[in-house]
Amino acid sequence: MNITFNKLTKRHALLVTLLLLGGSGMAHAQSWPSKPIRLVIGFAPGGAADYVARTIADPLGRVLGQTVTVDNRAGAGSSLAADFVAKAPADGYTLLIASPSSISVNPALNPKLSYSAKDLLPVTRVTTSPLVVAVNPGAGINTFQELIATAKAKPGVLNYTTSGNGSAPHLGAAHFSKVAGVEMVHIPYRGGAPAIQAVVAGDAQLTFGTPPSVLPMVQAGRLKALAVTSPNRTPLVPDVPGTVEAGLPGYSLSFWYGFFVPVGTPPEVTKKLFDATQQVMQRPEVKAALAREGTEVAMSKSPEDFAAFLTEDNRFWAKLVKDAGVKSD
Repeated sequence: MNITFNKLTKRHALLVTLLLLGGSGMAHAQSWPSKPIRLVIGFAPGGAADYVARTIADPLGRVLGQTVTVDNRAGAGSSLAADFVAKAPADGYTLLIASPSSISVNPALNPKLSYSAKDLLPVTRVTTSPLVVAVNPGAGINTFQELIATAKAKPGVLNYTTSGNGSAPHLGAAHFSKVAGVEMVHIPYRGGAPAIQAVVAGDAQLTFGTPPSVLPMVQAGRLKALAVTSPNRTPLVPDVPGTVEAGLPGYSLSFWYGFFVPVGTPPEVTKKLFDATQQVMQRPEVKAALAREGTEVAMSKSPEDFAAFLTEDNRFWAKLVKDAGVKSD
């Protein structure tokens, strides 16, 4: 009799504990956010990820009713930032803005990374855009075809900069070299802004960069844009030809930015974050600010939709890493 009573008592205690834990999780989701949210970027200030994040952060904070602070953690091709977020508490207060570099490319380059893409929970894609191929005006290269001809005539002489080894610009340049049959020297930086400044200063001849990093220098006459890496001209950058018009129809590449949180973040919190981001990205002023920098709003339909997109996208980037022969540092 006592044994049965003890068993019932223990089961009752376990049930109460589970209910309390469940209630605690629901209460947390209902009260979220109750403090500032950290938005982590894997690149230095001034680049595309930084621009997109800062464009979204303030209106997102207003919708959520809490400050969204931007935290730049540059290094290792954005792996440092991804690792930091992957290991952060799964409470919705640490958010990563990532490109294919963190999610697909770095894991393909280095299977021994301290984090896995499976440690990061997809929330939504937010933007998409092509890269811009631009040169220093003093390089004597005025068209995309001239770039290819010069690179073929002088193998290993032209230097190009990107926002880091394994970044989307690096993969875009490596893919270009393979399709065009040329050999150039890669100079990686810790972000788009310093990579662009190096070309402006004449330390390298050209760059494969994101529109927010490149276009201000093009508009100021300090860089010359040769092509965007989409097949056709884009309304985002109407004065620059696409790769078909520029003379390399077999070459095309676009990239995206998206939000991720640590795995284990409550689904109610993820849904709230998705809904708030959806509101922000539909605002005309946000769309206009991103469009001015050559970036297009591209929201997912749901966190599950973004996860499904990533499954297919991972295959594309992993194949590109292999085909282009890109190696880790």
